[in-house]
Amino acid sequence: MIDLHSHILPGLDDGAADLGESLAIAAACVRDGVELIAATPHVREDFPTTSAEMRRRVDEVRAALEERSVPLELRPGGEVALDRLPDLDADELRAFGLGGNPAYLLVEFPYHGWPLDVHDRAFRMRAAGTTLVIAHPERNDEVQAAPERLEPLVRAGALVQLTAASVDGRLGRRARAASAALLDRGLAHLVASDAHGPLVREAGLAEAARAVGSERLGRWLCDEVPRAIVEGTPIPPRPAEGARRPWWGRLRRS
Repeated sequence: MIDLHSHILPGLDDGAADLGESLAIAAACVRDGVELIAATPHVREDFPTTSAEMRRRVDEVRAALEERSVPLELRPGGEVALDRLPDLDADELRAFGLGGNPAYLLVEFPYHGWPLDVHDRAFRMRAAGTTLVIAHPERNDEVQAAPERLEPLVRAGALVQLTAASVDGRLGRRARAASAALLDRGLAHLVASDAHGPLVREAGLAEAARAVGSERLGRWLCDEVPRAIVEGTPIPPRPAEGARRPWWGRLRRS
């Protein structure tokens, strides 16, 4: 499996505090069956990470993984707040390319409210050659109330990333039900951990893939789509079989 959203880099944001925590996250990933992880530190007002800082930390963690023979490939990236996009020049945005691919950019969707210009921004970025990957919209209150609001955003070319802990229920009923609704509507394209510490990964991508209810769809979400992003190949079509909706997917969102 491939995990394209994590806060594994030490000392840059609210993720790993030091190299020891970075290595603990890496060890948990390996136990979960992850072979490649993207480091996606926050890039926002409270954590104004630069691409140069991100690259230095990636090199530091890579060296530590190699020294300890940890079988986990680490790729660069960033989780850029929507309101920071106009402040970063084209070279800086490319440097934060998801998994090292400048054609994709992970952007942080807010937990509350609806960003009014998000559809226009996704369309313009796609026209300029960059696909926005929307991080964890199922945790947004507006999306929880009306998951169909994401349809125009996906039509504008964006991809949607769900958090593993939302899919399998660790983040609560509302996030779980919104994840199920987005999967049912074909509005989700990949699942990632958003790991901030090793304990978050006690049940990671493997558990989320099982919770989807379809082995084929779980593989598409947790391996095939993120692999295509990393390798720069076309996004594979969604499997014809849909999720076999588990009982929690039928819960009314409230």
